[in-house]
Amino acid sequence: MRNPRDLGNGVARHAVRRVATTVASAVLVGMAVTAPASALPSQVDGRCGTYICVYTAHHNRFVQDITVETRDGLSGQLRSYWGDFRSPRVNAARARWAVGAEKSAPLVCGALVRDGRQIEEVCVTI
Repeated sequence: MRNPRDLGNGVARHAVRRVATTVASAVLVGMAVTAPASALPSQVDGRCGTYICVYTAHHNRFVQDITVETRDGLSGQLRSYWGDFRSPRVNAARARWAVGAEKSAPLVCGALVRDGRQIEEVCVTI
């Protein structure tokens, strides 16, 4: 029996690609169905200040992650907090913290510190 890839015609190659695409689509759909609803963010909210932007992916009050980035691309000490969640400080131009929790706090905040001074704090309402 010959390998369909050795046939040299476009029909066999197209059939192999179509089967691979169908299998990949089925795997992706299966992954989406098996993921818990609380882990899938329904929206991403963000807000920018003069020096930083804060983004959060969440589903209602379940916050998946918080991202803080500087607008000028220069590094500084970044941190985030939400309710009783306090992130470690990171010296970078962009940082992401996986939270994966639900709290009643309505504000997700990020802050930038440079040269020992707090430059800006920005909060997002969820």
